[in-house]
Order: sequence, then structure tokens, then C-alpha cells
Amino acid sequence: MSTIKDVARIAEVSLATVSRVVNNGPKVGQKTREKVLKVMADIGYTPNANARALVTKKNMTIGVVLPDLTEPFFASLAHGVEQIARDKKMQLLLSTSLVDAQSERQAINLLRERRCDVMVVQSKKLTDEELIQLAAQISGLVIINRYIEPLANRCIWLDNLQGGRLAAQHLLSLNHQHIACISSRVDIDDPQQRLSGFTQELATKGCTINPELIVSTAPTLQGGELAAQQLLAKRIPFSAVFVYNDAMAIGAISTLEDNGYRVPQDISVIGFDDVLLARYARPKLTTLNYPIEKMAKRAALLALTLAEDACASTNDLKYIPTLVARESTQSLNKIRK
Repeated sequence: MSTIKDVARIAEVSLATVSRVVNNGPKVGQKTREKVLKVMADIGYTPNANARALVTKKNMTIGVVLPDLTEPFFASLAHGVEQIARDKKMQLLLSTSLVDAQSERQAINLLRERRCDVMVVQSKKLTDEELIQLAAQISGLVIINRYIEPLANRCIWLDNLQGGRLAAQHLLSLNHQHIACISSRVDIDDPQQRLSGFTQELATKGCTINPELIVSTAPTLQGGELAAQQLLAKRIPFSAVFVYNDAMAIGAISTLEDNGYRVPQDISVIGFDDVLLARYARPKLTTLNYPIEKMAKRAALLALTLAEDACASTNDLKYIPTLVARESTQSLNKIRK
């Protein structure tokens, strides 16, 4: 493995000169810089990020902790942070965790072991107290998709309650009264908040949901299929379904249509997130847009700012979902039994 000493020897310059080239420092002539860069390329020398951090006192990495890379939602989150990392000529370090406190803790510690002090973390299971403690230790720690009041200046979050309200307003505007809900069985705040906002908005209009028409399954395509099967098995009429996320909504549509129900002519379906698949599903999915990529970019920039100044003032860290009306909802026509 080539070293910085090899570069200096072959290029016939000092170690200090090579270091300045590596760190894009001043006091290096253009010809010397080009010569050193050519030698680095010829012998395959790659600067060690940790070593550079020790010298420059500045780590050139942005870390991301998220539950899963296979889900489109989390892939969009990672992509948003990656764009900022590229713009800043920094490396991106990904550490995945399950929705589990110990896994989240290990993922964060893995980044810390790599001297990463700028990180965007989705944590749903670590306690508020532990995250507050971590924020005191990691200057550039930003929490995404969660709000903790003592860390208000470090939290980029979505108003899920308002998202539920908007979904209810949309279905009510289409004259739906007999509505089912498909929620996630994962024990986190998001499904509870969305369902709460939804039911609260219905209540303001004198509408209630039959508890038998609320089912919870895994937040996946297969979970959506299973949830729709469970609803149909109850034989309770409904004309619309509010679904926790887009994957579940698309799975539910598949089951409904397999059982002879047309979407939206017989049953309207509204999802949540507005992932890429939503606009290519058939019918195209009405959903609530969760601007996760935009939020991830904001979180990465905030993490970089806080790493330089932990007391930096921030604002506009709460995001509001917006309704995207497509083809899977329409005005009430009839209720199929």
C-alpha cells in the first residue's frame, strides 16, 4: 500500500508539500501540485480520512443513520444527504439500524469510531434523554423525522398530525363517510400521530370511524395486501381507505382489485409519503407528500453548521406535508358490500 512518504520520494518534494496538496492548502505552485497529483494517481495513493482529520482537526465525512436502505423512503433520505456531501466534497458514511434501541446505539457508535462528528440520525427508539446526552457529545448531530423539545434546534421533522388532518379533509371533500384505516404495527410515533390527526379531523365534521375498520400490519407492500384482506373479511361496507404509507396503499389496491373492487370507482385509496412509485402505480396514487429529500438536505447543512458553531440559530425546522391528488381517489359513487 502506497504511503505519503512514497509520494514525496517519487515526486521529490517534502512531506509538508504533499500534505498541502492533499488538503488543497496554499503555498504550492501549480506545476508542483500537478506533479504531486500525477504521482498520487500513478502509484494509487489514497489519503486516509482519519489521518487527515487528525492533522486538519476537521473530519471530511457526513454520517447517516437510518433503519433500512431497501425502502424507497429511506433511500431518498440518504440521497438528500449524499447530494450535500458531494457539493461539499465530503465522504458519506452510512450506518443502518433496525427500529431497535441497541441497533441505533451501535450505528451511532460506529460513526463515532470513525471520527465522524457530523451526522444525520433517524432514531425512533433511543430515549429523549440519551439523544440529548449524545447531542452534548457530538457537535454536528441532527435528528431527522423526530421532534425533541430540548433539541429543537437540532430536529428536522414532519407534522404527521397535520398530514392525517389533510388526508381526512380530502376524503370528506369527496363526500366519503364510511372510511377504513390501514396503519403500521411498528411501535413508533408516526402511525399513531397520522391516525390521530385523521380521526380528530373527522370528528370536527361529526364523522367517526368504526374501530373494526382500523387494522395494523407491517408497513410494506405485503402488509398492505394483508390489511386489505382483513378489512374485506369483516364484511363492513366502506368507500375509502386512509393508508399509513404508499407501499401499503399500493399493496392494498392490489388486493382490492383482485377481489373485484375498482379503485377509485368503488373504493378510494389515499397513501402517505409520495415516494417515486406512487406516481407510476396504476391508478396513480393520491398521497401526502413527505419532502424527505429536501428535509435530508436541510439536515445535512444544519449538521455542518452546528459542527462549526453548536449555538448557531436555526428556524423553519418543521415541515408540513402537502396533498398530491392523483387518480386513486374520487367523489363517492357507491359502497360495495
